[in-house]
Amino acid sequence: MKVLFIGDIVGSIGREMVFDHIARLKRKYKADVVIANGENAASGRGITKAIFDDLLRSGVDVVTMGNHTWDQKEIYDFIDETDYLIRPANFSDEAPGKGMTIITKNGITLSVINLHGRTFLPPHSDPFEKAEGLIEEARKISPLIFVDFHAEATSEKIAMGWHLDGKASVVVGTHTHVQTADDRILPGGTAYLTDAGMTGPYDEILGMKKEDVIYRFRTNLPVRFEVPKRGRGQLNGLFVELNDQTGKAVAIERIMINEDHRFEA
Repeated sequence: MKVLFIGDIVGSIGREMVFDHIARLKRKYKADVVIANGENAASGRGITKAIFDDLLRSGVDVVTMGNHTWDQKEIYDFIDETDYLIRPANFSDEAPGKGMTIITKNGITLSVINLHGRTFLPPHSDPFEKAEGLIEEARKISPLIFVDFHAEATSEKIAMGWHLDGKASVVVGTHTHVQTADDRILPGGTAYLTDAGMTGPYDEILGMKKEDVIYRFRTNLPVRFEVPKRGRGQLNGLFVELNDQTGKAVAIERIMINEDHRFEA
């Protein structure tokens, strides 16, 4: 199975980058499944039903979330109605939605798991323990398992990669919005990347207007960060190819598309 992952979609610029490039990316990589992190898709804070539907229509198969899952209150009205929008599995058991979904394409089944880190982020239950339980459940269906670990600390993400090496097919980090260059296949066969990067404004700071962020650093005064609606965009993500029988990764490639790294079909 060939899987395409799109890093954190931020605002309308990020959504347009997905709409503009997804068809060509799917052709280039012959992707069977497309997964995207959408927790910043609605002006940098959460996701709406209309945006979720637009992403599915564009060719995204599964949308994962993160710390901004509940920022758009309407998510409570539809997250239980779809199999293809998942929130971190280690949220409270009372939270709506689910943290793992299963998708079958071309006769091959992939489990997708979403987890949330605990370092420098609001506390949730142990993502390492939760991952073990979900992977044990998923392996009863298929050896192909994709994990989006939405976490702040690089060390926590790397720890999760090693913890799941040989258990999950892919462990990719999201949340910090800057693509790392440590893509590799770990000894046990797990494809790993600390952060896939973000899909959104290219000339701003982590997707937010740079003037606001600079003002905050210079003055230490509170300011509301806003996502611009116009400007140059970027798309960051990951491609992995998996062995259908063993679930182990056989290829991994970072994806970076912007004005300085043009898309080549």
